Amino acid sequence: MFSISEIKQLVKLVDESSLTEFEYETEQGKIKMKKGGEHAVAHVPTAPAVQAILPAPQQPAADTQVETPAPVAEDLHVITSPMVGTFYSAPNPESPDFVSAGASVNDKTTVCIIEAMKLLNEVEAEVNGEIVEVLASNGELVEFGQPLFKVRKK
Repeated sequence: MFSISEIKQLVKLVDESSLTEFEYETEQGKIKMKKGGEHAVAHVPTAPAVQAILPAPQQPAADTQVETPAPVAEDLHVITSPMVGTFYSAPNPESPDFVSAGASVNDKTTVCIIEAMKLLNEVEAEVNGEIVEVLASNGELVEFGQPLFKVRKK
């Protein structure tokens, strides 16, 4: 669990920042903070209920071809952000990206860095496979749980 001094440090950092909400989760536990303040309540009048009358769905003619959507690849794993922070695709601006589409990865491969509260946190692939798509841009602010990469499992 978190020590009192660690919690006090986090509260101070969140209080001094422009964040209004902060969530941090580790194997030891989870901390979620929201800044207090004045809460504005907006009263929105509700519109009278309107019932839409829709035409009955039409069946396709027997001789027409109906396209079925392509099946979604079930062997894809999505690597998500473990925290709120800034996404970096390389260790520094002069270096190449950790991974790109088509790169092979194993469960210990570093795929990116998330900077949170001036700490650099390496994110690992978690699975063996091939990067199919990079979903975040370098320098982009990412949210907790936001998809970062799609990986085809091997």
